[in-house]
Formats: sequence, C-alpha cells, structure tokens
Amino acid sequence: MKLYRLGPLVASFVSSIGAQSIFSPARPPAIPLAVRSPYLSTWLNVGNDGGNGGYLAGQWPVFWEDQINGWTGMIRVDGSTYSWMGLPGSKTVNQSAFEYTSTKSIFTMNVENKLEINITFLSPVTPTDLKRQSLVFSYLNVEVSSLDGQEHDVQVYSDISAEWVSGDRNAIAEWEYGTTDGVAYHKVHRQTQLAFTEKSQQSEWGNWYWATDDSKDMTHQSGADTDVRGQFASNGRLNNGDDTNFRAISSTWPVFGFSYDLGSVDSSPDEAIQYEGASQYGPVASLWKSYFATELAALLFFHKDYTESSNVASSLDRRVAQDSIATAGQDYLIVTSLSVRQSFGATQLCGTQDKKYMFPKEISSNGNMNTVDVIFPAYPIFLYTNPELLKLILTPLLENQEAGTYPNDYSIHDLGSSYPNATGHSDGSDKKMPLEECGNMLIMSLAYVQKSGDTDFLNDH
Repeated sequence: MKLYRLGPLVASFVSSIGAQSIFSPARPPAIPLAVRSPYLSTWLNVGNDGGNGGYLAGQWPVFWEDQINGWTGMIRVDGSTYSWMGLPGSKTVNQSAFEYTSTKSIFTMNVENKLEINITFLSPVTPTDLKRQSLVFSYLNVEVSSLDGQEHDVQVYSDISAEWVSGDRNAIAEWEYGTTDGVAYHKVHRQTQLAFTEKSQQSEWGNWYWATDDSKDMTHQSGADTDVRGQFASNGRLNNGDDTNFRAISSTWPVFGFSYDLGSVDSSPDEAIQYEGASQYGPVASLWKSYFATELAALLFFHKDYTESSNVASSLDRRVAQDSIATAGQDYLIVTSLSVRQSFGATQLCGTQDKKYMFPKEISSNGNMNTVDVIFPAYPIFLYTNPELLKLILTPLLENQEAGTYPNDYSIHDLGSSYPNATGHSDGSDKKMPLEECGNMLIMSLAYVQKSGDTDFLNDH
C-alpha cells in the first residue's frame, strides 16, 4: 500500500459518458471538495447552471465565486491514460457512485472494468480541537484496486494550476519546489503580495502548498499545463523539472504536478492522500501560528495526521447522522450533513491560544464579516458542536462596541464591510437593523451561557 498527499483537487464528469452514477443520500446542487475557509473553498458544480450533474471528470472545479480553480487528476493503466478529475483532454473514467457525509465527499470510479478508484475528499471539522481546526488544509484519499482479478501497471497523476493563488488571472505567480522530513511540496504564491485584499473574493496574499510523500516512486514537474500533463500521459512519469519562468497565471497556465508509479495493482488497494491549504498573515494572526513555528511545521503535522483527522471526522459524521435521523428522519440528514462543511468553511480561527477569535465571512453576498443576522441562522451548529465557537464569534463584536468606537446605541450590524478587514463602523454607517440585531445578540448570548454554563461571559460584557 502506498500513500501520497497532494494539494487542491477537484472536478466532475460528463454525464453523457458511461453508466449513470448513484448519488447518496442525494444529488446536491454543489459538492464540497476542499472547503476549510473563505479562501480554501473549492466546489464541484452539479446543477444546470454550470454543472454537469455531479460527475468528477470532464469539468473544472470552481472557487465558490464560480471562477475555475485548475485541478486535474489522471491515471495511466497498462499504457493508456484516463482523466478522473478536471478537463485535461484525455478519455474519462466512468463514475459509478457518489456519497457524502458531514466531512467527506466520496466518488467511486470504474476504469474499463479493469480497476476501481475510490476518491475521498476530506475537509476535517474538529470543533473541540482548535489546533487541528485552525489548519487550513484539506485531504484527498485515492484507493485503486483491480476489478478483473488481473494485475495492471498503474501510475497516478494530479496537478493544481496557479489559478488558486489569485482572482486576477493577469497577476504574476511565483513558485518553488522543496522537500523536508520526507515530504515533497510545491509552494505557489502571488509574486506581489497584497495583504488583506481580495479579487473576485479570492485572497491576494498568502502561500499555497501542495505536498506528497517524498519517495522513489514519486516524480514532480512544474510548467505549462499541456507540457506537464502531456509528459505524464506519454510516459507515466514526470521529469522532475522546475519551470523558473515566473509569469502571469493565464500565460500558458503554469501547473504543479506530482505523479506516482503504483507498480502492479491487484485486488489490494493502493492509497494516495492529497491536501492543500493557504496561510494568511495579519495583525491578528491565524490561530495555527500559535501552535506551529513555521508554515512547513504546520504542513508536516497535517501531512502526517491523516489517520487521526479521518477518525475524528468519521466520529462527527456518525454523530450528525444519528442525531439528525433521530430528530427528523433521513430527509433532515440530507440537509444537515451537507451544511457542516459549508458552515465551518466560511470561518477563520485567529488569535493566540490565550485569546482566540473566530471570524465568519458573509459568503455569496457582499463579503461582510461577523454579520449578526448571518451568524444567527448558523449559530445552532456551533452551539451543537462546541459552544465555545459561538463565544469566539460573538466576542469580537462585543469588544468592538465596548471600545467606544461605534457611535450608535444599538447592536452593530457587522464587524466590517470587506472581509478580511474587521475595522468596524466608527462612522455608524453600517446597515441599520437595531431591533433584529439586538434581539439576535441577546438570544445568542443567552444560548451560549445556558449551553456552556459560562456566566462570566455575561459579567464581562
């Protein structure tokens, strides 16, 4: 059994090709793939509005704002190349099933009735373990096994494009390849960092990592998309070459690939774990920085933590499933299990171990942050999974108003009109919803205290 890890991975499949897929517990309008924060939020469109029905090959993945995040997966079987993710131009595999839980999206693929591929996108949600929850990374597990009982010569490939690092496709991307402590990685970033700035809702600062086990069976390459993917399609391996021509994201579309030679695959599965993430900086640092001295230290921890993260995630999956079905049946579970990653994926943990904050972004609207009337319909999931999280969301709102910079005598509407800038509204010009927002704050504060028993929270505020 082999194990490797990579960065962002996503895509879909052309529904007119091959047999139709089974979808369980339902076919959602969009499938979460790598969803951990407002900036690590990559989805598979499913519906008629840009989607292909929920198939994981033949379509590009998208950021939640709907721009493409180039992400490709291919497999080479006995010298023939197929795509299992994205739209690289090779023949697609056949998708036979899809299933989702609260933390996972699971696809089952068939390659010419020779091989079965099981692909699991895991975006861990660890509400009571804030060290792990603070890490903005996501896993992908790929298992390959024989269907016909025969041995097959198999190589697996995946890449991400520079589209992940900026919403401005004319921005210059820069990258490097490195290894550390048994891990190989591509590091990609915008050459000119624009701190606390967004373009098309994407972050214009920070670093993206795509990592895998550094083993003799792994090869890597960066370069133009057609060159790198063509190298794998023709040879089943990459050339370990590094493109040093830093350029615009849209200039011959630089990609960053890994390939693995799995050797002879029979009925025992070979695994491939992939993940990616973004690191962000600011006056209020990302919480992970209080646990790890460097980005690479955080990367190594996450890379080696798959088993534990998967176990914790599965425990949450079971809890949500059991409680949802007991409360309102299977139809309720369809909604609740799909909502977990969506809710947590709109948040960012910041601060230090002694002083933590959680900042939610208003997704799919105007990008406000810590919007009181948006927190209100979401607060039950935080109360359910860990009441402390609700406190971490409410605290910055209360502290901002207690500092005396907000001039109105009722609850503030939001903490800032442009995420990630929590600058408040010292001019009092936020949206005026005094009755609703005051009621929301009172109800949520009371709910937190009743659930947690933390009466000091009321005394402090």
